[in-house]
Amino acid sequence: MSLAMVHLNAGAATDMGLVRAANQDAYLASPPVFVVADGMGGHDGGEVASGIVVEEFARLAGVGFDPLAAVPAVEEVLAKARERIVAHVQHRREEGSIGYWSGTTVVAALLAADAEGPKWLLVNLGDSRIYKLHEDRLEQVSVDHSVVQQLIDRGEITPDAAAHHPERHVITRALGPGGDAEPDLFVVPLGSAGRLLLCSDGVSGMVPDAEVERILREVADPRDAAERLIAQALAAGGEDNATAVVIDVVGWSGSSHAAQVRSEPVSLEEKLGALP
Repeated sequence: MSLAMVHLNAGAATDMGLVRAANQDAYLASPPVFVVADGMGGHDGGEVASGIVVEEFARLAGVGFDPLAAVPAVEEVLAKARERIVAHVQHRREEGSIGYWSGTTVVAALLAADAEGPKWLLVNLGDSRIYKLHEDRLEQVSVDHSVVQQLIDRGEITPDAAAHHPERHVITRALGPGGDAEPDLFVVPLGSAGRLLLCSDGVSGMVPDAEVERILREVADPRDAAERLIAQALAAGGEDNATAVVIDVVGWSGSSHAAQVRSEPVSLEEKLGALP
């Protein structure tokens, strides 16, 4: 089976924020692959981990993949990225950096397919987020891998209380040495996700969902929408690195040819984000 011809338009923006000394976020906007990674482990550790993830997904976007086998392709990319991050940490520790650690969250959206036609394959690992806008209503697709989300799930705190909880930044899964690196995978029909947002917690933790929904609903151009979200995060205090990738499904139609993806031109800088 071949994918339909799918027309995409995407925009991305990132900022160091007003508190951090460096930007450890990285992103990729290279149709049909979109990624946001929020690095952790100190200045260089976080930048390395998020950069590795973007590099590996960029290779997948560059060589192409079978849209009917997107899940194993993603699993291979994440395994290779984790292998490289672990090797980097081991090397730094052998050089004398005792206690050095490097890891990252990952959210990704890949254009895939099944017997029914084109789909979004959405990937989540950590507390960066994936939202979709459908019929002008915002829905969070991903579920945070975090301590506060576990507390919410057990009914011990409310979502409002989570925003101010002292452990709100503690995550339970990440891509790096040790711990749980199992991603959540979601398959979403294109028709139910006309606009997607991938963002780091520097956006979702600073901009209320109601404001995110308003921006995504009212700002038509995805580049402008991404920039507006970053501006709102900075206006709210800019306490963390902030990154947003907004993807619009402009339309698609049947085709007997191999899968193709069209998008508005995206510069190399936009495609690779904070890739070192």
